[in-house]
Amino acid sequence: MEVLLYTILTLCVLGVLSAVILYFVAQKFRVEEDPRIDQVEKMLPGANCGGCGFAGCRGMADALVKNDDISALFCPVGGGDCMKSIAAYLGKAAAEKEPQTATVRCGGTCEKRPRTNEYNGARSCAVASSLYVGETGCSFGCLGFGDCVTVCAFDAIHINPATGLPEVDPEKCTACGACVKACPKGIIELRKKWPKDRAVYVSCVSRDKGAVVMKACKAGCIGCGKCEKVCAFGAITVENNLAYIDPQKCKLCRKCVNECPTGAIKLVNMEPLPKEPKTPAPKPAAPAAKPAGSEAPATAPAPEGPKVSSAAPEAAKAE
Repeated sequence: MEVLLYTILTLCVLGVLSAVILYFVAQKFRVEEDPRIDQVEKMLPGANCGGCGFAGCRGMADALVKNDDISALFCPVGGGDCMKSIAAYLGKAAAEKEPQTATVRCGGTCEKRPRTNEYNGARSCAVASSLYVGETGCSFGCLGFGDCVTVCAFDAIHINPATGLPEVDPEKCTACGACVKACPKGIIELRKKWPKDRAVYVSCVSRDKGAVVMKACKAGCIGCGKCEKVCAFGAITVENNLAYIDPQKCKLCRKCVNECPTGAIKLVNMEPLPKEPKTPAPKPAAPAAKPAGSEAPATAPAPEGPKVSSAAPEAAKAE
């Protein structure tokens, strides 16, 4: 009995001594944390999507509190209103950024981009792209296995079974950028979100030459440059056989849509401009008829001189 009692007392003393030691160690190495970090974290949406560049909202809140200049920090899920409220709470100035939405830049539907083979491996874009170019002749197009759908935490993107391409719901998309990072082909881009979800963009990322593109996909960009020539705002550039529309310069004039011979420029929630009828080339005008009295009078033939008969000399020779 005494042994048991001594054992219990010894353990209690060791526990108390350990607690005291841990207390003083914790006080010695304690790191003071700004209480505003907790408040800022509560003001963030709490999606922990990583769209801000941090692992979660806690990291974003810590950076917002500790940095004097927060103009480079932005929460795509909360948007401008969220950043303004946080900046007002911290007494700092937040940069204003226009809303963005994810855009799938591939128009190679099942109809316009026929399959040349069948893939029987893991249904993952990352896995398939590491093995070969894909089931079609286009090595730049969408693989259609839905890695972008898997990583989207807001249910904003789905694969259309009719086209085999992902489609983004602009009302649900928060521009977190998760789908952009997940796409191994780089066909998803964060672009400016226009009012009423309007958009004009080149739905192709192929850098192959025109003949190769048309053989693989009937909706691809052939780099002809017609859209670049007709754009009056300098919003379209053609590099590496591919046209690109800068959303910051584009004015939605829609002239480029009618000029594209393959339909690679996609128009969203807008009607195309009416095509101007081709007027035939004007025929050369017929020469004007001269008035009857304006013709020059015909020159009369010169009067012939008197003809000398040659009979008289011949008669003289005969005599």
